[in-house]
Amino acid sequence: MNTAFDKMSVLAVDDNRTNLHILQVFLKKLGHDVLLAENGEQAVQRFLEHQPDLVLLDIMMPVMDGFEAARRIKAACRDKWVPIIFLSALNRDENLVEGLEAGADDYLTKPINFVVLEAKLRSMQRSLAMQQSAAIALERLRAISDNVLDAIVTAGMDGRILTVNRATERIFGRPAREMVGQSFTLLLPEVFTGEGDNGRDGACRLATFKGHDREGIALHADGRQFPVEIGVSEVAIDQEKLFVGVVRDISQRKRAEQQLQQNATLLQAYFDHSQSEQQLAVRLMEKLLHRPGLRDPRLRYQVMATENFSGDIVAASRSPEGRFYALLADATGHGLAAAISVLPVLALFYRMTRLNRTIRELVVEINQQLRESMPIGRFVAATVVCLDEISLDGEIWVGGTPEAYLLDAEGRPVTRFQSENLALGILDSDEIDCQPRSFRWAPGSQLLMYSDGLLEASDGEGCQFGSDGVLGAIAGTPAATRFQALEQALAQHLGNSPAADDVSLMLIDCP
Repeated sequence: MNTAFDKMSVLAVDDNRTNLHILQVFLKKLGHDVLLAENGEQAVQRFLEHQPDLVLLDIMMPVMDGFEAARRIKAACRDKWVPIIFLSALNRDENLVEGLEAGADDYLTKPINFVVLEAKLRSMQRSLAMQQSAAIALERLRAISDNVLDAIVTAGMDGRILTVNRATERIFGRPAREMVGQSFTLLLPEVFTGEGDNGRDGACRLATFKGHDREGIALHADGRQFPVEIGVSEVAIDQEKLFVGVVRDISQRKRAEQQLQQNATLLQAYFDHSQSEQQLAVRLMEKLLHRPGLRDPRLRYQVMATENFSGDIVAASRSPEGRFYALLADATGHGLAAAISVLPVLALFYRMTRLNRTIRELVVEINQQLRESMPIGRFVAATVVCLDEISLDGEIWVGGTPEAYLLDAEGRPVTRFQSENLALGILDSDEIDCQPRSFRWAPGSQLLMYSDGLLEASDGEGCQFGSDGVLGAIAGTPAATRFQALEQALAQHLGNSPAADDVSLMLIDCP
């Protein structure tokens, strides 16, 4: 363990290597030593081997989850406090409660707010420094007082004090001469007040506390009350029975408990506030995403988010001239950051389709907007479609998303539209091919589009749904139930396993 807490030894645990790398870089930048583990079992082993000062612990991990790892780490700490901060995407009340019951001292939801995390680490540093200072002081006092810190008071069967040690003088602020001969109630009035049997002041009351410890309130010489823990034993010396009372000042422990309770209250308030903000954000996003165009009778779609927010979006609109437009987009990542990335795409799509713009104009404008507004490393894969229901001509542009299919009335793929372009927001518009592919369709045809989250959806054994799963689910199914068949096939494939990435799909009836 460190001899000073200008830096800490931190054990970071996450089954996602990218998250671990980010945490490692962040913690080293703050000056801390970093240990890494990729699952709960490995975390316990690292802890036992290196005895770090603090643990940053993910919850959902293979081999052993974070809750069990926290319980084992806390059990191994014994009388040493090692803070555990849970870092998890799980943010429901039951997750918070279970984490605290497992031994967590704090909780931070993913995606991690590194400003908040740094503040929490500094708070833990101060607490650990206080703990270490108290431990050092305790060792010195034990050496000075021959390893005796607690007040040791002997009393006769009548409850009157016979002897005290130096710790008693220190704890109660009284010299020995003021205590010897007085009733035990002088030191502990609330616990031992009242007359016992046969009128002996406090004697039988002392006897009732033999064999177990009890908390009470002690009285200092200056009138101040403070919490103590009392243990009473009965001994016989030269055939004379005596009470031996051990009194421990637990003020510091109570302050620590109160601080922990305050931290838990603050954590709950932070969690509630975060939940409220997320719910507001969800409502705002739903209002932006669910436009009237998605209620078109020719369209069926689904978006499955891995978190509260999805980086996948779908949109549909009709121009005043009757042309039908559809968009399926997939931003890098998932969650709120990815959802925010696609908002400019939505705004441009609906504005330009109302103006009856071409697919090429749409792609150029969206790409330019993303190039100007998105940070490096952020981009949006997209499939954009326009159907002219009068001429039965269609146009499609695919950039970065999986292939789209034109299906015949039997659900067989007639035309495959592969991604021939990079995702939007990577290159300047004059460096990409913005020209869409043209196609025509026969009666009963449908157009199928989806994100890579559908193909990569894995079952419990790690087997991906893939293109074979998509085409197998719709082959030979009636057009009216084809979308439902695909949904059911995906649900059956996933079973109880959640999708690792956002999933979106669209099925459009070609009139």
